[in-house]
Amino acid sequence: MDESGGSGQPRPGTDESHRHQPDRTTPATGPARLDPSRPASPPATADRPEHGPAPEARAAHDQPNGPEDDRRPRPGHVAQDGADQPRGDHASHPAHRTLAHSAPGKGAAPRPPEPRGGLLMGRLFGVPVYVAPSWFLVAALITWVFGGQLERVLPELGAARYLVSLFFAVAFYASVLVHELAHTVVALRYKLPVRRIQLQFFGGVSEIEKEAETPGREFVLAFVGPLLSLVLAGLFYLAMQPVEPGTVPGVLLAGLMISNLLVAVFNLLPGLPLDGGRMLRAVVWKITGRPMSGTVAAAWVGRALAVSVLIGLPLLTQSGALGRDAVDNVGMDTVLDALLAAILAAIIWTGAGNSLRVARLREHLPELRARNLTRRAVPVEGDTPLSEALRRANAAGARALVVVDAEGNPLSLVREAAIVGVPEHRRPWVEVSGLAQDLTDGMRVSAELAGEDLLEVLRANPATEYLVVEETGEIYGVLSAADVERAFVKAMARPS
Repeated sequence: MDESGGSGQPRPGTDESHRHQPDRTTPATGPARLDPSRPASPPATADRPEHGPAPEARAAHDQPNGPEDDRRPRPGHVAQDGADQPRGDHASHPAHRTLAHSAPGKGAAPRPPEPRGGLLMGRLFGVPVYVAPSWFLVAALITWVFGGQLERVLPELGAARYLVSLFFAVAFYASVLVHELAHTVVALRYKLPVRRIQLQFFGGVSEIEKEAETPGREFVLAFVGPLLSLVLAGLFYLAMQPVEPGTVPGVLLAGLMISNLLVAVFNLLPGLPLDGGRMLRAVVWKITGRPMSGTVAAAWVGRALAVSVLIGLPLLTQSGALGRDAVDNVGMDTVLDALLAAILAAIIWTGAGNSLRVARLREHLPELRARNLTRRAVPVEGDTPLSEALRRANAAGARALVVVDAEGNPLSLVREAAIVGVPEHRRPWVEVSGLAQDLTDGMRVSAELAGEDLLEVLRANPATEYLVVEETGEIYGVLSAADVERAFVKAMARPS
C-alpha cells in the first residue's frame, strides 16, 4: 500500500493495541500514513536506498538466429488483475542461438506465464523443443530458393524439385537443432537450467536461464555450438565422397555441408550476441576479472560487426566476391541481398544492446534484498473493520496488513487493490478478512533472500504481495510486487 510521504526507521511491526503479537523490530519502508486511494510512491528508508536493483535473474545465452528473438532481456512484462504484478524480463534471457543461432543472456524476474513459443515438437534431455510460426515462413523461402537452384542443376526433376527442397529445409533445421542441443547438454552438465529450445526464422535459440559461473565455462558453453556445426559439415563432406555429384543425394549433401559451415563461421564472429561474442566476452572476463568488462567489449564489437554486415554484405555480393557474377545494375537479387544484410545487422545490433542491458541489471542484482524492499506490516484479526485496521497501520507508520489468528499466526494478506476498491464511507462495515488472500507456501519469503535467489522464488510463485518472515518464523513485513517492479525500473536507469 504505497503512497506519497516521508520515510521511516525500523521499529516494532505490531500495533500495541494488538495483545497477541509480541513486540519486535520490522522494516519501515515508507510513509507514515496508509491510504491506498492516494498516488503511490516508492518506499524509502533513511539507512538504505529506496529500492534494490531490478529483477533480472535469468541469464540467457543467445546467438542470433532470427529476428524473432527480440532478445529479450525484456524487463517490463506485467499482468494486471486489479493490482500490480511483478514484471520480468524475461532477459533475456542466456539463450543461445544460431544464424541459425544466436543470443544474449538474461536474467529472469517474477512474471506471469508466457506463451509457449510455438508448436511443441517434443522434449530432448527434458527440455521442450518448439517450432515458432516464423519457421514455416523461412522453410517455404528455402524451399522456393533451393528449388530454383535445383532447376538449373537437375532440370529432369520437374516439380519434384520442391519436395527435395523441402527435405533440405527440414534437414538444415535438424542440423540447427543439433547445434542448439550442444549448448543445452553443456548447460545441463554445468547445472544451468534450460527453459526451452526454439527453432525460428534465422535458426534456433536455447534459452539458458542462468549465467555460467566462470569465464572458462562461459567459453566452453559458447564454443560447443559452432564446434558441432563444423563437425556436421565434416560429416556431410565425408558422406559426399562416394556419391556422384550430379545426383539428388550429392546436391543435398553438398548443400547441408555448406550451410553448416556457414552457420559455424557466422556464429564464430567475435561480437555479441553471437557465440563468438560470448567467447570474446569470456576471454576479456578472464583477463580483467570482471564479467561486465567482457560484456561491454563484446557488445561494442557486435555493434561494429552489425554495421560491417549492413554495408559489406551487399558490396561483396555485388562485386562477385561471394561466388556470383559481378553486377553493375540494381536488380531483384541486389535488393534481396540488401534486405538480408539489414535483417542480420538489426539482429546483431539489437542482441548486442540487449546483452549490455542485461549485464547492467545482473551487476546490480546482488543489491536486491528482501529486507530492503519489505513494507512494515500491522497484524490484525479477520473480523477487524477495515477502517480500524487502517487506523492502526497509520498510527504505526505501516503500509501493509496481515490477517492473523488469535495466537498471532499469519493467515492471509490484505490485498492493496482490494482496499482501493472500498469507498471510505463503507470501510467501518467491511471486515479485513473479506479483502485478504490466503497465504500459500509460495507466498512466504525469507527476509534473508537476496539477488537471484529472491527473484527465483518470486518468479516461481507469482503474486501481488508476499509475507516476509524471519528465520524464526516471525513476521518481518510484506513484500509488494509493485515495489519489486519499481526496483527493477530503478536498476534499468542506473549506470554500471
